[in-house]
Amino acid sequence: MALQKPGSSERARQLRKSDTQAERRLWEAIRDRRLAGYKFVRQLPVGPYFADFACRECKLIIELDGATHGTDEAAHHDERRSALLGEQGYRVIRFFNEDIYRNLEDACGTIVAALDKR
Repeated sequence: MALQKPGSSERARQLRKSDTQAERRLWEAIRDRRLAGYKFVRQLPVGPYFADFACRECKLIIELDGATHGTDEAAHHDERRSALLGEQGYRVIRFFNEDIYRNLEDACGTIVAALDKR
């Protein structure tokens, strides 16, 4: 993993305090090893980015995207971001916030399947 920038711990703390409703909902489902015994952290600094959720053991990052991620420009940015995270050894899976609101159970199943593949 890349070295953390100075102040990244403080920035991660700020991001955790200002999480979205979808992030809070998913966090309740995956925290404290609730999801198949896997440990997750929130707002993990990786290079210049902060991963919404990460399982360090399996090198898996989960990103939640809001409505603003539906544009071509945002999709291109997300692709670059995922590529950089991949260079750091992480796999990235993405969900729209609506996926978490409408079917959290399926989202969790997708996460477990990705974790089990390693």
